Amino acid sequence: MIRVLIADDHPVVRQGLRTFLDLQDDITVVGEAGDGAQAVELVGELSPDVLLLDLKMPVMDGLGALERLSGGATRIVVLTSVSDPSDVGPAMRAGAAGFLYKDVDPTALVQAVRAVHGGQVLLAPEAAEAMLATAADAAVPAPVPLTEREREVLALIAAGRSNREIARSLAVAEKTVKTHVSNVLMKLGVQDRTQAALYAVRHGLG
Repeated sequence: MIRVLIADDHPVVRQGLRTFLDLQDDITVVGEAGDGAQAVELVGELSPDVLLLDLKMPVMDGLGALERLSGGATRIVVLTSVSDPSDVGPAMRAGAAGFLYKDVDPTALVQAVRAVHGGQVLLAPEAAEAMLATAADAAVPAPVPLTEREREVLALIAAGRSNREIARSLAVAEKTVKTHVSNVLMKLGVQDRTQAALYAVRHGLG
């Protein structure tokens, strides 16, 4: 069962999300938060698997909540009505595992919750375009081509695999995978796994 926490300052939005998600056999809503500070508090108390997080909220906005929750076990999906492309990069760098807009099809939202819970990174098409544009603007030419093993690691990063899963898939030590990941990020001139995954998709390496 995937345990979900909803953080949004509009009660009607929270109720609508709860009603639909609770209809799913494998998802249960464990709580609701009306602002970012309450979301941080409830994540600590309830340890949900997935947090659906609005960006524009009182007391503490979604980005502030993301920064405080970064590195935790809860996978965070930004779910916002604000379509400002400049919001995507900061949210993903702060630790979001997904970025969706509130006009997303309900079925697609459920699939997103399952995908993110399974370790994948998921972006709405518009959000992915914004990330790609940012990565292209900041791109640093690769000093040397990727090795065959680095290409394999990059493809698995694009598939949303963790270092442990990559190590198991390639039958190598997790420490070795960490080295490969560091090398891939350096060669591509990107800062994190999300940008590396987007690079892979863009260049047909994923």
